[in-house]
Amino acid sequence: MLQVALSQLRTHSRRFIAITLAVLLAVAFLSATLMVNASTKASLKASIGQAYASADLVVSPPGFDPLTTAAAKTVASSPLVAESYAQRSVYVESNLGASSVASFIRNMPASASLEPVKLLSGSWPSSDGEVAVDSVTAARNSLAVGGKVTLTGQTAPTGGSGGTGGSGGSPADKAPELTATVSGITAASNEPNASGMAQFVGTAAAVDRLSLPDAGYGVITVKLAPGVSLADAKTALAGAVGQAADTVLTPDEKTTQKVASFTDGQDQLTIVLLAFAAVALLVAALVVSNTFSVLVAQRTRELALLRCVGASRSQVSRSVIVEALVVGFIASVLGVLAATGTMALVLTLLSQNPDFSFATLAVPPSAIIAGIVVGTLLTVLAALVPARAATRVAPLAALRPADDLSVHNSGGRVRLAIGVVLLLAGGAGLVYGGISSQLLVALPSGALSFVGFLMAASLFVPKLVSLAGTLAAPAGVPGKMAAANAVRNPRRTTATASALLIGVTLVTMMMTGAATARNAFNTELDGHYPVDITAETRPGDPEITEAAVAKAAALPGVRHIARLQLVGVVTAGDTQIPAYGISDADANALLANPANRPTRTSAVLPASIKATTASLAAGSQSTNVTATPATTDGHSALVSLDAFPPLAADDPLRAQAVAPLWISVDQSLDANALMDLRTQLASALGVNEFQLSGAVLEKAMFNQVIDMLLLVVTGLLAVAVFIALIGVANTLSLSVLERTRENSLLRALGLTRGQLRGMLALEALLIAGVAAIIGSALGALYGWAGAQSALGTFADVTAVIPWGQILAVVGVAAVAGLLASVVPAHRAAKLSPVEGLAMD
Repeated sequence: MLQVALSQLRTHSRRFIAITLAVLLAVAFLSATLMVNASTKASLKASIGQAYASADLVVSPPGFDPLTTAAAKTVASSPLVAESYAQRSVYVESNLGASSVASFIRNMPASASLEPVKLLSGSWPSSDGEVAVDSVTAARNSLAVGGKVTLTGQTAPTGGSGGTGGSGGSPADKAPELTATVSGITAASNEPNASGMAQFVGTAAAVDRLSLPDAGYGVITVKLAPGVSLADAKTALAGAVGQAADTVLTPDEKTTQKVASFTDGQDQLTIVLLAFAAVALLVAALVVSNTFSVLVAQRTRELALLRCVGASRSQVSRSVIVEALVVGFIASVLGVLAATGTMALVLTLLSQNPDFSFATLAVPPSAIIAGIVVGTLLTVLAALVPARAATRVAPLAALRPADDLSVHNSGGRVRLAIGVVLLLAGGAGLVYGGISSQLLVALPSGALSFVGFLMAASLFVPKLVSLAGTLAAPAGVPGKMAAANAVRNPRRTTATASALLIGVTLVTMMMTGAATARNAFNTELDGHYPVDITAETRPGDPEITEAAVAKAAALPGVRHIARLQLVGVVTAGDTQIPAYGISDADANALLANPANRPTRTSAVLPASIKATTASLAAGSQSTNVTATPATTDGHSALVSLDAFPPLAADDPLRAQAVAPLWISVDQSLDANALMDLRTQLASALGVNEFQLSGAVLEKAMFNQVIDMLLLVVTGLLAVAVFIALIGVANTLSLSVLERTRENSLLRALGLTRGQLRGMLALEALLIAGVAAIIGSALGALYGWAGAQSALGTFADVTAVIPWGQILAVVGVAAVAGLLASVVPAHRAAKLSPVEGLAMD
């Protein structure tokens, strides 16, 4: 039977292309995910480990306190040590002429062999008045050898007990400064803690001058004497400095320890990527199982004949399993190779950027082994049910077509019962999780209900495809034939549709969840900010001039600006708050919600103040007004300037409260345009950017994050959707092979090549369209329930269905289904009727 299986692979290799592609893509996703994890750690090691790369051992402090000078001398004087470097890094502010930047300076080692970075030009500092600077800082600030920099160090603490060995700190009148000449340019360190900072290297005395007393050392790197073993040196050095053995590590052990501290022992990115890889593997399993089911069905007579001539059930089953094993193994190896090549290409391109020159490709054995084992096992397990189906009937009974799964046989009834139970139980949990806003309840319940839906899908998906087939009737004979062929094998149709349905459901779920979350965030922000942007100055700051306001109003994207005027003080119960006035015209232009607009007899109070009446004290006058709650909260009341005049310019209350500017902007501006407008407004008004706040800016940042997450997630799910479309193309291809004689007979009776192509295209369109519509409906439901369960505790969640995006998904799925029919249709149409009728 082994020869039979290998013969099938050689003779009908085209039939296994879809399985190979599906498994290849899924395995590539899985292996690439594991490589991302390993490459991230390797890149961090290349970055962090740069400081220790040339050392044999690294001595670290046992806790947060630095290593002492005594410890450094003990290590340096050890007979086991040939060279040592006690490194001290001090944070300083550097004045580079045109700018001042955050920086650090470290002492250089006595031996060049322990220097962690390369000298690119010039020379190392030879005196206390010289420093070397990194190439990035030099390029950004036009520094060259011979240039001048001023470094300002740390100030000693004032007063207090000095502890043992000292008499207490004395007040420091001025922070220590060092004006130095640039003697050399070094390569920039890849140390994450130094990212974005200017990096200087100086003599030990220069660094001591800028650091605090008894600053100590961060690490001591060591070169061992010839013939000294690492194990002996680690134990001896740890004992010599009076520390635990785990504080003396090899460079690799030290970098591994620091990488673990960066990730806190967890890798959330890998977990998320593995979840998407699992979706891709599930879809691939459906494609593999469906394909083998079709292959077994096509070979029913052949397998029955093998049984008749003496092959046992186990031999027939093993022949199918061997086919799956060989195809799965080859596809898995190709998937691992594809993942390795893709990661190598990405990291090669990334390393071209000087900021990511340390990007390192790591291909751990787990990525290779897991990819090959999971891909092979997935293929074999997915083929078990078809293999069992090949042996479940007697040889003579196999010459008749088997019944499809339906409610009229025991298999269908069991599947229906389990599916309905899971659907109802999971649905109930999903509803409860949504109502109670418990994501940990809603998430597993939703997954359970989706599994139940897929199990019961074979009982209604074919009926929906058949119903949709009535829409193809106007296409004439090709349309009617397509509708009939699409449901000729209900099990195959369901498996093909289910694979696509999974991908579409997850994509539309994310789209609906993102749209609902966006609406919830926007609603909350609208409740916190009454207008798009508010510009506020602080008491004592110069007032924004009318010329500046006019300049800001002329900026592209600004719709309206109004300056509020301080009118007086509103008293509501025991609460007193300042009252600002706005004209009716400005209120109509700026305040979208009418509830936030004051009338001529009312004052709009913050939502947190529950009152129906209030008293407005303006100058020497006091007026009772009706209190209406705003939709937003705040610290001031709003009244109409058309009813109440502003306070006089010399009123003392004006010095205690500064009236803000309210600004409305074009709502069509995207996040980048809004950020640019914010900068322009700050410049025009003469204020800092942090003095501009408002709903539209917060919305832009939230929406930018949501859009980015949605883009990433959709891209990851696209892998699963593509695998599902391979399944659609494969189903049509195998269907064409099954119906070779039938299609040829139709051609002989007058069906044209174009009509045959149209028939297959409509068949693919029916399956893909129904799967996309069902998936969109489920995705919208799951997306809303997920948003409600995640956000319901702090926001009012209203379901928002992104109809445009969902229609785009359905359209893309339909077009992709049509494209999937191109190759099978071309193959069927180019075969002449005579050749087709002659085939068995």
